[in-house]
Amino acid sequence: MGIFSRLGDIINSNLNSILDRAEDPEKLIRLMIQEMEDTLVEVRSSAVKTVAEKKEIERKLADRRREAEEWERKAEFALSKDREDLAKGALVARSQIAEMVDAMSRELERLDEALSKTNDDIGKLQAKLADAKAREKALIARHKTATNQLKVRTQLYDTRITDAFSRFEQVERNLDVLEGKAEVMEMGRKRSVAEEIAELEADAKVQSELDALKARMAQKKGQQQG
Repeated sequence: MGIFSRLGDIINSNLNSILDRAEDPEKLIRLMIQEMEDTLVEVRSSAVKTVAEKKEIERKLADRRREAEEWERKAEFALSKDREDLAKGALVARSQIAEMVDAMSRELERLDEALSKTNDDIGKLQAKLADAKAREKALIARHKTATNQLKVRTQLYDTRITDAFSRFEQVERNLDVLEGKAEVMEMGRKRSVAEEIAELEADAKVQSELDALKARMAQKKGQQQG
């Protein structure tokens, strides 16, 4: 079943409103475009028939007008020969053809109006079709962008990556606990005599090396000055 029931529905349609209510706008816009293109073909086909009909009537109308002129000439000729009866007969025939000419002329006016309206409808239909195709491109672009964004986010929130980060965080928490335990073990603990002497010896060694370095630098400086 089509989205539109007739040409007027397409021309008067509000594409925004229709698409906003659609569950699948991309699918709907494709259907709309297909129906618009099919309708355009039908309208053009109908217009071709109307043009052909108009040309046929114009051809017949030209023939009838020539016949009317010919009966007018015959009526004049009959009168010139004092045959009034024949002149009247010719005028009757011309009158009948004149009625046919009037009817054909009115039909031509009707066809001209129909073609004018068809031309206007085709213009509006083409504008709607162009609008629909532009919207289809926009929808496709939006869908592609959304798909890419979803792909990136899916990769960012991949369970494997999430699990890896969780494991890293757990390792860091475990290290925090171990370091905390070490610090707590040192709290309130009095150093032994051996530890204090070892620290003193280390300080003395560092001090001895420092004094030796100072002496060497002083000696080197004296040599440079001498």
